[in-house]
Amino acid sequence: MANKIKEFFQLGEVGNYFIRVFQKPDPDKKTNFNLRMMHGINKISILMFLFAIIVWLIKRLA
Repeated sequence: MANKIKEFFQLGEVGNYFIRVFQKPDPDKKTNFNLRMMHGINKISILMFLFAIIVWLIKRLA
């Protein structure tokens, strides 16, 4: 039973990516400007998508 619950809550590759995008960057890891901009744009698009889903749900349920 516990194994099924653990499998249900596994995030997979996409979920792990979302977690990594919103974590603080590793100070020991070298990054360049393009990589930082890519992650910044990804954060903005994820937040806009979540905002749109919330607005859609409010309109749908109201």
